[in-house]
Amino acid sequence: MAGSEPVTAPDQHKPGHRKSGRIGAVVSALALLAMLCGNHEGKVEDIWLAGIAVLLLALVIGDVVLRRNGLRS
Repeated sequence: MAGSEPVTAPDQHKPGHRKSGRIGAVVSALALLAMLCGNHEGKVEDIWLAGIAVLLLALVIGDVVLRRNGLRS
């Protein structure tokens, strides 16, 4: 029934769950770091894997800090 539902704007809906997003990012970073123990010879792959894992962890930490300081809702 469309008449009984409240009218809300699209920006009032929160996209996803913060906690599951953070857990997913940390698990992905750990999986990337686990891939460092592989059968490749070059170090280029190691640099990319470690770099992307560090970027994911930095984004999670930055999000936590911004939310704690009230700079992000």
